[in-house]
Amino acid sequence: MNYFSRLPVRVCGIAGAALAMLMLSGSIGAAQTLAAIKQRGVVACGVSEGIYGFSIETPTGWAGFDVDLCRALAAAVFNDPAKVRYVPLNAAARFASLQSGAIDVLSRNSTWTMSREIELKLVFPAVTYYDGQGFLIRRSRNATSALELDNAKVCVQGGTTTELNLGDFFRTNNLKFERLAFTAAADAVKAYDAGRCDVFTSDVSQLYAERLALATPDDHVILPDIISKEPLGPAVRQGDEQWANIVKWTAFALINAEELGVSSKSIDQAVRSDKPEIRRLIGAEGNFGDQAGLTKDWVVRIIRSVGNYGEIFERNIGVESKLGIPRGLNHLWTNGGIVYAPPIR
Repeated sequence: MNYFSRLPVRVCGIAGAALAMLMLSGSIGAAQTLAAIKQRGVVACGVSEGIYGFSIETPTGWAGFDVDLCRALAAAVFNDPAKVRYVPLNAAARFASLQSGAIDVLSRNSTWTMSREIELKLVFPAVTYYDGQGFLIRRSRNATSALELDNAKVCVQGGTTTELNLGDFFRTNNLKFERLAFTAAADAVKAYDAGRCDVFTSDVSQLYAERLALATPDDHVILPDIISKEPLGPAVRQGDEQWANIVKWTAFALINAEELGVSSKSIDQAVRSDKPEIRRLIGAEGNFGDQAGLTKDWVVRIIRSVGNYGEIFERNIGVESKLGIPRGLNHLWTNGGIVYAPPIR
Protein backbone atom coordinates (compact mmCIF):
# COMPACT_ATOMS: atom_id res chain seq x y z
CA MET A 1 0.00 0.00 0.00
CA ASN A 2 1.40 3.41 -0.89
CA TYR A 3 0.82 6.79 0.73
CA PHE A 4 -1.79 7.97 -1.79
CA SER A 5 -3.91 4.83 -1.28
CA ARG A 6 -4.48 5.88 2.35
CA LEU A 7 -5.71 9.38 1.46
CA PRO A 8 -9.38 10.29 0.93
CA VAL A 9 -10.52 9.90 -2.67
CA ARG A 10 -11.06 13.67 -3.08
CA VAL A 11 -7.52 14.46 -1.86
CA CYS A 12 -6.05 11.77 -4.10
CA GLY A 13 -7.96 13.24 -7.03
CA ILE A 14 -6.67 16.74 -6.36
CA ALA A 15 -3.11 15.52 -5.84
CA GLY A 16 -3.27 13.39 -8.96
CA ALA A 17 -4.65 16.22 -11.04
CA ALA A 18 -1.95 18.59 -9.77
CA LEU A 19 0.72 16.03 -10.51
CA ALA A 20 -0.67 15.48 -14.00
CA MET A 21 -0.75 19.23 -14.66
CA LEU A 22 2.83 19.56 -13.43
CA MET A 23 4.01 16.76 -15.68
CA LEU A 24 2.09 18.17 -18.64
CA SER A 25 3.47 21.68 -18.15
CA GLY A 26 6.98 20.24 -17.91
CA SER A 27 6.59 18.26 -21.11
CA ILE A 28 5.20 21.30 -22.93
CA GLY A 29 8.05 23.49 -21.72
CA ALA A 30 10.56 20.86 -22.76
CA ALA A 31 9.41 20.78 -26.38
CA GLN A 32 9.24 24.45 -27.27
CA THR A 33 12.31 24.71 -29.50
CA LEU A 34 11.52 21.87 -31.88
CA ALA A 35 7.92 23.09 -32.25
CA ALA A 36 9.13 26.63 -32.97
CA ILE A 37 11.62 25.34 -35.54
CA LYS A 38 8.97 23.33 -37.35
CA GLN A 39 6.58 26.28 -37.38
CA ARG A 40 9.31 28.63 -38.63
CA GLY A 41 10.53 26.17 -41.26
CA VAL A 42 14.26 26.60 -40.60
CA VAL A 43 16.83 25.96 -37.87
CA ALA A 44 18.33 29.24 -36.64
CA CYS A 45 22.00 28.43 -36.20
CA GLY A 46 24.60 30.78 -34.74
CA VAL A 47 28.01 30.54 -36.43
CA SER A 48 31.25 32.52 -36.45
CA GLU A 49 31.67 35.65 -38.52
CA GLY A 50 34.15 33.76 -40.65
CA ILE A 51 36.73 31.09 -39.79
CA TYR A 52 37.89 29.20 -42.85
CA GLY A 53 37.10 25.50 -42.64
CA PHE A 54 34.72 25.89 -39.71
CA SER A 55 32.08 28.45 -40.68
CA ILE A 56 32.49 30.88 -43.52
CA GLU A 57 30.14 32.39 -46.09
CA THR A 58 31.07 31.52 -49.66
CA PRO A 59 29.53 32.54 -53.00
CA THR A 60 27.43 29.37 -52.86
CA GLY A 61 26.41 29.68 -49.21
CA TRP A 62 27.77 28.90 -45.76
CA ALA A 63 30.28 26.06 -45.43
CA GLY A 64 32.51 24.45 -42.84
CA PHE A 65 32.83 21.91 -40.05
CA ASP A 66 30.51 23.79 -37.65
CA VAL A 67 28.10 24.62 -40.47
CA ASP A 68 27.69 20.93 -41.27
CA LEU A 69 26.27 20.31 -37.80
CA CYS A 70 23.61 22.94 -38.57
CA ARG A 71 22.92 21.18 -41.86
CA ALA A 72 22.71 17.81 -40.11
CA LEU A 73 20.10 19.17 -37.69
CA ALA A 74 18.04 20.54 -40.58
CA ALA A 75 18.28 17.18 -42.32
CA ALA A 76 17.11 15.39 -39.16
CA VAL A 77 14.12 17.71 -38.68
CA PHE A 78 13.13 18.58 -42.26
CA ASN A 79 14.97 16.06 -44.45
CA ASP A 80 16.52 19.12 -46.08
CA PRO A 81 20.00 20.36 -45.04
CA ALA A 82 19.34 23.71 -46.68
CA LYS A 83 16.64 24.69 -44.18
CA VAL A 84 19.02 26.67 -41.97
CA ARG A 85 19.13 30.39 -41.23
CA TYR A 86 22.73 31.23 -40.40
CA VAL A 87 23.36 33.99 -37.89
CA PRO A 88 27.01 35.16 -37.84
CA LEU A 89 28.04 36.15 -34.32
CA ASN A 90 31.16 37.52 -32.69
CA ALA A 91 32.45 36.19 -29.38
CA ALA A 92 30.76 38.92 -27.34
CA ALA A 93 27.28 38.34 -28.80
CA ARG A 94 27.19 34.57 -29.23
CA PHE A 95 25.84 33.48 -25.84
CA ALA A 96 23.42 36.38 -25.42
CA SER A 97 21.90 35.53 -28.80
CA LEU A 98 21.34 31.97 -27.65
CA GLN A 99 19.92 33.01 -24.28
CA SER A 100 17.49 35.45 -25.92
CA GLY A 101 16.10 32.85 -28.31
CA ALA A 102 17.45 34.62 -31.40
CA ILE A 103 19.07 31.32 -32.38
CA ASP A 104 18.16 27.71 -31.65
CA VAL A 105 21.70 26.38 -31.44
CA LEU A 106 25.19 27.85 -31.37
CA SER A 107 27.68 25.96 -33.53
CA ARG A 108 30.64 28.27 -33.36
CA ASN A 109 34.09 27.27 -32.03
CA SER A 110 32.96 27.65 -28.41
CA THR A 111 34.59 25.89 -25.47
CA TRP A 112 32.50 23.86 -23.05
CA THR A 113 33.17 25.25 -19.56
CA MET A 114 31.46 24.99 -16.19
CA SER A 115 30.74 28.72 -15.94
CA ARG A 116 29.00 28.77 -19.30
CA GLU A 117 26.59 26.08 -18.14
CA ILE A 118 26.14 27.21 -14.53
CA GLU A 119 26.18 31.00 -14.91
CA LEU A 120 24.82 31.40 -18.44
CA LYS A 121 22.24 28.59 -18.13
CA LEU A 122 23.44 26.84 -21.29
CA VAL A 123 24.00 23.21 -22.17
CA PHE A 124 26.82 21.82 -24.29
CA PRO A 125 25.29 18.53 -25.46
CA ALA A 126 28.44 17.05 -27.01
CA VAL A 127 32.05 17.70 -27.98
CA THR A 128 32.51 17.81 -31.74
CA TYR A 129 36.16 18.90 -31.83
CA TYR A 130 38.90 18.43 -29.22
CA ASP A 131 41.19 21.43 -29.46
CA GLY A 132 43.78 23.30 -27.43
CA GLN A 133 45.25 26.78 -27.39
CA GLY A 134 48.51 27.47 -29.18
CA PHE A 135 50.71 30.22 -30.57
CA LEU A 136 51.38 31.52 -34.07
CA ILE A 137 54.71 33.30 -34.56
CA ARG A 138 56.95 34.51 -37.37
CA ARG A 139 59.36 31.88 -38.62
CA SER A 140 62.16 34.44 -38.42
CA ARG A 141 61.86 34.49 -34.62
CA ASN A 142 63.43 31.01 -34.58
CA ALA A 143 61.50 29.98 -31.46
CA THR A 144 60.70 26.31 -30.96
CA SER A 145 58.68 26.59 -27.75
CA ALA A 146 56.23 28.97 -26.13
CA LEU A 147 58.62 29.12 -23.18
CA GLU A 148 60.83 31.30 -25.39
CA LEU A 149 58.16 34.04 -25.64
CA ASP A 150 59.27 36.10 -22.63
CA ASN A 151 58.53 39.84 -23.10
CA ALA A 152 56.49 39.15 -26.24
CA LYS A 153 53.61 41.27 -27.44
CA VAL A 154 50.62 38.97 -27.89
CA CYS A 155 47.50 39.65 -29.96
CA VAL A 156 44.38 37.92 -28.63
CA GLN A 157 40.61 38.13 -28.92
CA GLY A 158 39.32 39.69 -25.73
CA GLY A 159 36.51 38.36 -23.55
CA THR A 160 37.29 34.73 -24.35
CA THR A 161 38.74 31.70 -22.57
CA THR A 162 41.72 32.27 -24.88
CA GLU A 163 42.55 35.53 -23.09
CA LEU A 164 42.25 33.86 -19.68
CA ASN A 165 44.49 30.95 -20.72
CA LEU A 166 47.08 33.37 -22.06
CA GLY A 167 47.42 35.11 -18.70
CA ASP A 168 47.51 31.80 -16.83
CA PHE A 169 50.29 30.41 -19.03
CA PHE A 170 52.60 33.41 -18.71
CA ARG A 171 52.04 33.76 -14.95
CA THR A 172 52.57 30.05 -14.33
CA ASN A 173 55.87 30.11 -16.23
CA ASN A 174 57.06 33.45 -14.80
CA LEU A 175 57.13 35.04 -18.23
CA LYS A 176 56.35 38.66 -18.98
CA PHE A 177 54.14 39.71 -21.89
CA GLU A 178 52.14 42.60 -23.24
CA ARG A 179 48.52 41.83 -24.13
CA LEU A 180 46.84 43.47 -27.13
CA ALA A 181 43.19 42.46 -26.90
CA PHE A 182 40.67 42.97 -29.70
CA THR A 183 36.91 42.51 -29.81
CA ALA A 184 37.05 40.62 -33.11
CA ALA A 185 39.46 37.81 -33.91
CA ALA A 186 39.89 39.26 -37.41
CA ASP A 187 41.21 42.51 -35.92
CA ALA A 188 43.67 40.60 -33.75
CA VAL A 189 44.96 38.74 -36.81
CA LYS A 190 45.29 41.96 -38.82
CA ALA A 191 47.29 43.55 -36.00
CA TYR A 192 49.59 40.53 -35.87
CA ASP A 193 50.04 40.53 -39.65
CA ALA A 194 50.86 44.25 -39.55
CA GLY A 195 53.62 43.62 -37.01
CA ARG A 196 51.94 45.24 -34.02
CA CYS A 197 52.57 42.11 -31.98
CA ASP A 198 54.99 39.18 -32.02
CA VAL A 199 52.48 36.43 -31.37
CA PHE A 200 48.87 35.59 -32.14
CA THR A 201 47.21 33.09 -29.82
CA SER A 202 43.99 31.14 -30.27
CA ASP A 203 42.75 27.57 -30.54
CA VAL A 204 45.15 25.64 -32.76
CA SER A 205 42.36 24.89 -35.24
CA GLN A 206 41.78 28.64 -35.64
CA LEU A 207 45.51 29.27 -36.02
CA TYR A 208 45.52 26.97 -39.05
CA ALA A 209 42.62 28.92 -40.53
CA GLU A 210 43.93 32.40 -39.76
CA ARG A 211 47.41 31.63 -41.09
CA LEU A 212 45.90 31.16 -44.55
CA ALA A 213 44.69 34.76 -44.49
CA LEU A 214 48.11 36.26 -43.75
CA ALA A 215 50.00 38.15 -46.45
CA THR A 216 52.74 35.46 -46.53
CA PRO A 217 51.43 32.34 -44.76
CA ASP A 218 54.66 30.37 -45.16
CA ASP A 219 56.54 32.96 -43.10
CA HIS A 220 54.61 31.92 -40.00
CA VAL A 221 54.63 28.74 -37.90
CA ILE A 222 52.45 27.24 -35.19
CA LEU A 223 54.46 26.28 -32.13
CA PRO A 224 54.00 22.71 -30.86
CA ASP A 225 52.92 23.80 -27.37
CA ILE A 226 49.28 23.18 -26.40
CA ILE A 227 48.50 25.15 -23.23
CA SER A 228 44.86 24.31 -22.58
CA LYS A 229 41.97 21.92 -23.05
CA GLU A 230 39.40 23.32 -25.47
CA PRO A 231 36.49 20.89 -25.94
CA LEU A 232 34.49 22.62 -28.67
CA GLY A 233 30.89 21.85 -29.45
CA PRO A 234 27.37 23.15 -29.96
CA ALA A 235 25.43 24.90 -27.22
CA VAL A 236 21.70 25.21 -26.50
CA ARG A 237 19.59 26.79 -23.78
CA GLN A 238 18.84 24.93 -20.59
CA GLY A 239 15.25 23.83 -19.95
CA ASP A 240 14.48 22.12 -23.25
CA GLU A 241 15.65 18.55 -22.86
CA GLN A 242 14.07 17.42 -26.10
CA TRP A 243 16.05 19.85 -28.26
CA ALA A 244 19.24 19.28 -26.27
CA ASN A 245 18.83 15.54 -26.89
CA ILE A 246 18.31 16.07 -30.62
CA VAL A 247 21.49 18.15 -30.89
CA LYS A 248 23.40 15.66 -28.71
CA TRP A 249 22.33 12.56 -30.59
CA THR A 250 22.81 14.19 -33.98
CA ALA A 251 26.48 14.67 -33.07
CA PHE A 252 26.66 11.13 -31.68
CA ALA A 253 24.97 9.68 -34.77
CA LEU A 254 27.67 11.22 -37.00
CA ILE A 255 30.37 9.58 -34.88
CA ASN A 256 28.62 6.22 -34.59
CA ALA A 257 28.04 6.17 -38.33
CA GLU A 258 31.77 6.56 -39.02
CA GLU A 259 32.62 3.85 -36.50
CA LEU A 260 30.14 1.48 -38.15
CA GLY A 261 31.38 2.28 -41.65
CA VAL A 262 28.16 4.00 -42.66
CA SER A 263 28.88 6.94 -44.96
CA SER A 264 27.14 9.00 -47.62
CA LYS A 265 28.54 6.55 -50.16
CA SER A 266 27.44 3.40 -48.34
CA ILE A 267 24.11 4.51 -46.88
CA ASP A 268 22.11 2.58 -49.50
CA GLN A 269 23.84 -0.64 -48.47
CA ALA A 270 23.39 0.24 -44.81
CA VAL A 271 19.61 0.45 -45.07
CA ARG A 272 19.66 -3.20 -46.18
CA SER A 273 22.08 -4.34 -43.47
CA ASP A 274 21.18 -7.13 -41.06
CA LYS A 275 23.70 -6.03 -38.41
CA PRO A 276 21.85 -5.04 -35.22
CA GLU A 277 23.94 -1.90 -34.53
CA ILE A 278 23.45 -0.58 -38.05
CA ARG A 279 19.75 -1.44 -38.02
CA ARG A 280 19.31 0.59 -34.82
CA LEU A 281 21.33 3.44 -36.32
CA ILE A 282 19.19 3.68 -39.45
CA GLY A 283 15.90 3.21 -37.58
CA ALA A 284 15.04 -0.27 -38.83
CA GLU A 285 14.89 -1.45 -35.20
CA GLY A 286 13.62 0.51 -32.23
CA ASN A 287 11.71 3.78 -32.19
CA PHE A 288 14.40 6.13 -30.97
CA GLY A 289 13.72 8.75 -33.61
CA ASP A 290 10.00 8.82 -32.82
CA GLN A 291 10.73 9.21 -29.12
CA ALA A 292 13.01 12.17 -29.83
CA GLY A 293 10.33 13.92 -31.89
CA LEU A 294 11.92 13.00 -35.23
CA THR A 295 11.32 10.21 -37.74
CA LYS A 296 12.57 6.64 -37.70
CA ASP A 297 15.01 7.37 -40.54
CA TRP A 298 16.44 10.57 -39.03
CA VAL A 299 20.02 9.26 -39.17
CA VAL A 300 19.59 8.14 -42.77
CA ARG A 301 18.48 11.68 -43.60
CA ILE A 302 21.59 13.09 -41.92
CA ILE A 303 24.13 10.76 -43.51
CA ARG A 304 22.66 11.18 -47.01
CA SER A 305 22.89 14.96 -46.61
CA VAL A 306 26.20 15.58 -44.85
CA GLY A 307 28.00 12.25 -44.44
CA ASN A 308 29.48 10.89 -41.22
CA TYR A 309 31.87 12.56 -38.79
CA GLY A 310 34.97 11.50 -40.71
CA GLU A 311 33.60 12.80 -44.00
CA ILE A 312 32.73 16.15 -42.44
CA PHE A 313 36.18 16.44 -40.84
CA GLU A 314 38.18 15.56 -43.92
CA ARG A 315 36.37 17.72 -46.47
CA ASN A 316 36.40 20.82 -44.28
CA ILE A 317 39.59 20.78 -42.20
CA GLY A 318 41.45 17.48 -42.69
CA VAL A 319 44.82 16.81 -44.27
CA GLU A 320 43.35 16.84 -47.79
CA SER A 321 41.72 20.25 -47.26
CA LYS A 322 43.39 23.65 -47.50
CA LEU A 323 43.77 23.72 -43.72
CA GLY A 324 45.50 20.36 -43.59
CA ILE A 325 44.80 19.69 -39.90
CA PRO A 326 45.77 16.16 -38.76
CA ARG A 327 42.94 14.43 -36.91
CA GLY A 328 45.09 13.70 -33.85
CA LEU A 329 42.84 13.48 -30.81
CA ASN A 330 39.84 13.72 -33.12
CA HIS A 331 40.42 10.25 -34.51
CA LEU A 332 37.86 7.69 -33.39
CA TRP A 333 38.75 5.86 -30.20
CA THR A 334 39.23 2.76 -32.34
CA ASN A 335 41.99 4.56 -34.26
CA GLY A 336 43.96 6.01 -31.37
CA GLY A 337 41.90 9.16 -30.78
CA ILE A 338 39.41 10.08 -28.08
CA VAL A 339 36.29 10.63 -30.20
CA TYR A 340 33.69 8.29 -28.77
CA ALA A 341 29.90 8.27 -28.83
CA PRO A 342 27.40 6.33 -26.69
CA PRO A 343 25.52 3.70 -28.68
CA ILE A 344 22.06 4.16 -30.13
CA ARG A 345 20.16 1.39 -28.41
